[in-house]
Amino acid sequence: MRRHELSDAEWEFVRPLLPASLRGRKRLDDRRVLNGIVWKFRTGTAWRDVPERYGSWATLHTRFRRWAKDGTFERMLRAAQAKADAAGDIDWLVSVDSTVVRAHQHAAGARKGGLCPPALGRSRGGLTSKIHLACDGLGRPLAFTLTGGNTNDCTQFTAVMEAIRVPRLGPGRPRVRPAHVLGDKGYGSRAIRTWLRHRDIPHTIPERADQVRNRLRRGSRGGRPPAFDKQVYKRRNVVERCFNRLKQWRGIATRYDKTAESYQAAVTLASLLMWA
Repeated sequence: MRRHELSDAEWEFVRPLLPASLRGRKRLDDRRVLNGIVWKFRTGTAWRDVPERYGSWATLHTRFRRWAKDGTFERMLRAAQAKADAAGDIDWLVSVDSTVVRAHQHAAGARKGGLCPPALGRSRGGLTSKIHLACDGLGRPLAFTLTGGNTNDCTQFTAVMEAIRVPRLGPGRPRVRPAHVLGDKGYGSRAIRTWLRHRDIPHTIPERADQVRNRLRRGSRGGRPPAFDKQVYKRRNVVERCFNRLKQWRGIATRYDKTAESYQAAVTLASLLMWA
């Protein structure tokens, strides 16, 4: 095993999840191709600069784009989560947060009018993307969405929550409801608390200072403050550690991909290996 390649344990975890080639000529070895894809995103290099030991860069790019478009990486991640859920290995204390990713100038210039928005936003720092993510109590990604970097966190909360969908290996519907949700003050809006309350999902989200002032100003009409457990809230740092592990991949810490589906596939692949 070379640096930035899959270990034997990671390959044995991923191998059963890969799609089988049932027709056509024999394709390049899946482990060799996947090692090349992983090497590219872990180092943040260009496709043309991937070492020749992984095969033609065009083959790697074509295989990656095919798997990104047909949802292969997404299905592999769901299968890995289902396997962990069947073993009772998922901690359903879910933490939600977002992180901003600087977009390289190579990420700009995608063809306009495509089916998938580019997920790029412009701010004083330039072009950025934002990953909105929910992870389990052990810091492993359950679901995420991708938007421009100028998108407010609270606008994506329900989208991230509704993206949590862990299938069952046997009969039964996928699990979609966390046991408890942790979030920072950016998710403290009344709409989010109402959404969680209607679904009987306990949550620990602190109030913003302006919300406290408005509630106190209204007196008895302001209602009681929402319940807040400081000890439970201390466990929210797992989502920060999850982002830290994702950004060890240089091709994720800085976005070089023009299309959102390619960047999303890279984040999904990194998330998959975190479950290994």
